[in-house]
Amino acid sequence: MIASHKLRKRDFYLNKLIAFQDKEPVKVVTGIRRCGKSSLLKLMAAHLTATGIAAEQIIEMNFESFAFKKMSAEDLYYYVKERILPNRRMYLFFDEIQRVPSWEDTVNSFRVDFDCDIYITGSNAYLLSSEYATYLSGRCVEIKMLPLSFREFLEFNDFVIETAESALGGVRTFVCDAKGERYTLREAFDAYMRFGGMPGIADVGLDQDKALTLLDGIYSTVVLQDILEREKRRGQCKVTDAALLQKIILFLADNIGNTVSVSSIGKTLVHEGLLAQEKRSGTPSVHTVQSYIHALSESYLFYEIKRFDIKGKEFLRTKGKYYIVDIGLRNYLLGMRNRDSGHAIENVVYLELLRRGYDVAIGKIGEAEVDFIATNAEEKLYIQVTESMDSEAVRERELAPLTKIPDNYEKIVLSLHPGMDACYDGIKSRNLMDWLLER
Repeated sequence: MIASHKLRKRDFYLNKLIAFQDKEPVKVVTGIRRCGKSSLLKLMAAHLTATGIAAEQIIEMNFESFAFKKMSAEDLYYYVKERILPNRRMYLFFDEIQRVPSWEDTVNSFRVDFDCDIYITGSNAYLLSSEYATYLSGRCVEIKMLPLSFREFLEFNDFVIETAESALGGVRTFVCDAKGERYTLREAFDAYMRFGGMPGIADVGLDQDKALTLLDGIYSTVVLQDILEREKRRGQCKVTDAALLQKIILFLADNIGNTVSVSSIGKTLVHEGLLAQEKRSGTPSVHTVQSYIHALSESYLFYEIKRFDIKGKEFLRTKGKYYIVDIGLRNYLLGMRNRDSGHAIENVVYLELLRRGYDVAIGKIGEAEVDFIATNAEEKLYIQVTESMDSEAVRERELAPLTKIPDNYEKIVLSLHPGMDACYDGIKSRNLMDWLLER
C-alpha cells in the first residue's frame, strides 16, 4: 500500500466541533497522542475556510513545533493579540497547549478580551483538572477522541464495504481494497485486531515492521513526554521510575478484561523486586502503584472500568478492570501473536461503546457477571462479548447472567460466530463485526 499523508476525514468528531462552532464554550479535544487531534483541528480550520471564513481570521499554533517550544503564557498572549483583526471574529487553534506553563490564564484572557472562538487539544487529562475548571467552569466542552473505529480503519486504508447474496439466500459482506482485491470481512477485522486503530498506520500501510516502528514512537512519546517529563514539570515527582512504569504497563496490557486490584499489582511487583514493601505493614506501597496507574489513565493509555451491582444499584469499590486505548499498542507491547483473543475483542467493544457516548460499567448480578452495562440519557444496554455462540456450553454461560437481570432493558450477546438463532428468550445474538460497522 502506498504511503500517504493526506488529511483524512473524521466526520464523527468534526461534526461535534461544528455543533459548537461560534458558541461560547472553549472546545477541548482530548485523547492519547497521535490519535488524530491535530488533524481534527486542521479539518475544522478547513471547514471554516470552506464556509467563507477568511484565512486571516484563523490563527493556528502547534506547541510541539520548535517555533513555539519556549513560549510563555505572556508570549502567547501578545503573539495572538498582534494578529487579532479589529471588528472581525477570530478563530484560535492551539494544539498540545499543555506545554505552555500557565496557559489557562492566557486562554481565559482571550475569551474575555477578544471576539473569538477557541479550540484546543491536549494529550493528558491534567488539561481538564480542577485548576483549569476554576478558570473556565461551565465554559468549556470536552470532545473525547479515540483511535480509529473498525469502520474508520477500513475507510483510512481505502477498503470499500460491499455486499452480495450468499448461496443460502442471505447477505454476505466483504471488502475491496484500492487495487480491487476482495477480502472477507473477517480478514479485514483480523487486520484491525492486529494493527489497531492509530491513524498513522494508514500512512505506513498494513506492514508489520513499519507498524511496530510507528507504535514504538507513539508509546515512547506517551511514556517519556506525557508521563515522566510532565511529572517533572508539575514538580510532583510521584512517577519517576521508568522501569517500574514499564512493568505496570505490561501488567495492565497483559490483564485487560481481568479483574485486578492495586494491591495485586503491588504484590506482583514486590515479587519481581521492582517495588519495596512498606516497613510497617509488610505490604507493597499501594500509594506508589496508584500514582503510576493514575498517570497512565491521565495519559489516556488505559481506561479503568468500575463494577456495578445490578440488584443493589450501586458501584462497588473493588475488583475493577482496565482496558487499553488501542489493541495495536497492546500487540506492540506483548508481541504480535493471537493471545487472549476473547479479552481483546472485549476491549474493542468497550472502546466502541465509549465512542457512541455511553457510560460503561461491569455488571454484577449475584455471583455472575455481565461484561458491560452501557447507559446514556436515552437507553440502557446489557452486553455480553464472546468469540462464538456455536457451542451449547458457551451459550449457557453467556446467557445465564443476562437471564437473571429483572428489568426489561435490551440485552445483547456480541460474537464473531453468533450461531443460527438471532434471539434467545428475548436476548439478541448479534455478529460483532456487523455491530461495529453500524453508524
